[in-house]
Amino acid sequence: MSGLQAEPALAARLGGVLGNRHSRFAVAAVTGGNVSVAAVGVPLDADFEIGSISKGITGLLYADACERGEISAGMTLGELLPLGDCEAAQVTLASVSRHSSGLPRLPGAAHPLRRTFALLLRGTNPYGEDLAELLMQARTVRLRDPRPRYSNLGFELLGHAVAAGAGLTYRDLVATRLCTPLCLTSLYTPSAASNLGPDALTGRSRFGRPKQPWTGEALAPAGGIRASISDMGRLTRALLDGSAPGISALDPVADFAGPAVRIGAAWITLEAKGRSVTWHNGATGGFSSWLGLDRDANTGVVLMSATSASVDRHGFRLLEELTHL
Repeated sequence: MSGLQAEPALAARLGGVLGNRHSRFAVAAVTGGNVSVAAVGVPLDADFEIGSISKGITGLLYADACERGEISAGMTLGELLPLGDCEAAQVTLASVSRHSSGLPRLPGAAHPLRRTFALLLRGTNPYGEDLAELLMQARTVRLRDPRPRYSNLGFELLGHAVAAGAGLTYRDLVATRLCTPLCLTSLYTPSAASNLGPDALTGRSRFGRPKQPWTGEALAPAGGIRASISDMGRLTRALLDGSAPGISALDPVADFAGPAVRIGAAWITLEAKGRSVTWHNGATGGFSSWLGLDRDANTGVVLMSATSASVDRHGFRLLEELTHL
């Protein structure tokens, strides 16, 4: 854990607030360039599903590829992925990165309701497609009006389009452009349950029922990345000091939910009690996560829990407390 400090008091501070539903969790706090990490019920090197914080990572890789000249914001998905002349092929990367492309949350061809019921009843992974299956589903999609609308499908396609522009798979894009330069040794994109690392946790519902891991080649850019709290702390420090690739992804460029909530490339910025907070959260069948930054105060927080109950308000609260120390 080079450059990181284990702080049991940090976990104790959160334990009473999170309550019984979060008996296995980890936290990282970044203040003044220093990273403190702690865990309860799990070892510090345990790896968690980070859920839709994966979209934030895809946003960084998208911005980085734009800066390298490999892609441009005005390019369409169809210029990078073999989508033919379907409607999804016509949307621009910029619109997808801001959730304003008109793509639905999930493709109808994936039978999302049936999969949701299976998740609730049996704890099964509602994803698992490979890239070829994702592209086949995307070709059947009809676009909606281009108002802000959260889209898992959009970010699945965006990540693979960015990777194609770089001449890499998404897995290799994450490894070479993010993990290697930032020394993130536990952050990875498992394509199947058999690819999980030895420190992978099994997530549980808020009622304690075990859930299958959310893995899949297609899913990775939108919600399939896993990492330890130590690596998430390092990533947060890099976001604050500007050393992360594609750091411009954090900068808001469009309204997302009114003028008080704006969006960059996946990252949300909102005004909270007079301060700007840049953040993303994540939720899978058995995990919840939150990463937030007060960039003006050079302070950040990561919370990850091996249960699906939300940790959002606890993350906002801890970030506020740390900025007032």
